[in-house]
Amino acid sequence: MRLINTSSGELQEFFGSSIPSYAILSHTWGDDEVLYADILNGTAASKKGYGKVSDFCQMAKRVGNLDWAWVDTCCINKESSAELSEAINSMYKWYKQSAVCYVYLQDVLVTGEQINQHIPPIWTTAYPVNRLITANFPQSRWFTRGWTLQELIAPPYVEFYAADWTEIGTKRSLASYISDITGIPIPILHGQSPQSCNVAERLSWASKRSTTREEDMAYCLLGLFNVNMPLLYGEGTRSFIRLQEQILQQEEDYSIFTWTLEAHLGECLWGVLASSPLQFATSSRLAIHPLLSRQVQR
Repeated sequence: MRLINTSSGELQEFFGSSIPSYAILSHTWGDDEVLYADILNGTAASKKGYGKVSDFCQMAKRVGNLDWAWVDTCCINKESSAELSEAINSMYKWYKQSAVCYVYLQDVLVTGEQINQHIPPIWTTAYPVNRLITANFPQSRWFTRGWTLQELIAPPYVEFYAADWTEIGTKRSLASYISDITGIPIPILHGQSPQSCNVAERLSWASKRSTTREEDMAYCLLGLFNVNMPLLYGEGTRSFIRLQEQILQQEEDYSIFTWTLEAHLGECLWGVLASSPLQFATSSRLAIHPLLSRQVQR
């Protein structure tokens, strides 16, 4: 695992038990992000995304008292397909083992004027301790991306920050609110294992999310199902079929077949497995008999 030093900005690799405590960043990619090569070449400071990485490291050092941090943009050498594959298959574990996850919401602004004008009364009644929640919080792009699903669920401790790094709240303090936005049950946000929910319900959490590359809509869910599989960019929807096949090898959970064909696909021949998480959009509302949802005993 490659980490960035929060004081020097230098990268260093760690293995196994030698991995130190670290902060981890959850964000959405913007223009001109700092990449692995930029840090090696000493050109990171010239990139538009440098401020985000720098502020995150300062936050980890000052607030978290942590010497090491992890950022997906610059701690993975994406020019190496082998390293990228290992990183994607390890990412859920990395987020889960972090000391703290800072969620940076670049499109959420927190000002006194917004707080006064845009918080609906029902929100201030239901979530009285979260007075920094503003109307643009639930509209944040972060809640629509595939990769951020595992970044929300896996870490034991998550803090949310607005564009100016004003703290909005924690995953626990905002759990009721985040559950309303994402459809993820509050117990899961409080740390209960995702495996306590059936497969169809877990897939439904990704039904309103998207990724830039089609295949990543499957790859971003690997950790949520404890699946490890090779990345084959260019295979399209086949990646999601492969994911379901791997899930069935590990969990004898027939809720995976309770998906709904999208209306725009019309009446066409279809297999028993879904082509995307979107087809599980209504599955969270299904009551699955326990005999149809259980893990394979090995």
